[in-house]
Amino acid sequence: MTIHASEHPLVKHKLSLLRDHQISVKSFRELTREIASILTIEATTQLAVTNKPLTCWSGNISTPMLADKQPTLVPILRAGLGMLDGSLSILPCAKISVVGLKRDEETLQPEIYYQNIINDIDTRTAIIIDPMLATGGTANDTVKLLKESGCKHIIAIFLVAAPEGIELLTKCHPDVDLYLGAIDEKLNDQGYILPGLGDAGDKIFGTL
Repeated sequence: MTIHASEHPLVKHKLSLLRDHQISVKSFRELTREIASILTIEATTQLAVTNKPLTCWSGNISTPMLADKQPTLVPILRAGLGMLDGSLSILPCAKISVVGLKRDEETLQPEIYYQNIINDIDTRTAIIIDPMLATGGTANDTVKLLKESGCKHIIAIFLVAAPEGIELLTKCHPDVDLYLGAIDEKLNDQGYILPGLGDAGDKIFGTL
């Protein structure tokens, strides 16, 4: 497993702005989209390329292009949708698989209520996108679902992550690479990340 916490200055700056308790819905959405774009670039640096023939203005050349199909983006409903446009700006031809999970506020355990995985998931890298990796339960169930659907290579992108969630994914899915905007301090008694972002879904959808 690769655990990559971004060192990009713009990711650090934009995440700090995202933490402001007085941030507007508009600004939260815009920053989430912008950070998702940068993290998607970082998460795709290891995609394979191969030389392919191309006719350009000066004639026929052999030039590096992606060797495989574009990845499928997997937003976890609902907050993951806030990152989708940013990731699509980097991977505009990506197919989209959708997983809906919600956390039981008493047990803190995730419950799947919707899934729509692309048919050729076995031939593509899956990139999970979700603002928060807290307890890790939702991400863990999403990875299990993708593997059960035939996916062989999975990457996960989170804006912020708690050590507890990282530990769970490392234990259960050591083959999944994590790309993180930041690794935060810990979870509180309610399972929220500290310092975290608050409820990212509510802030993205304006349902505070």
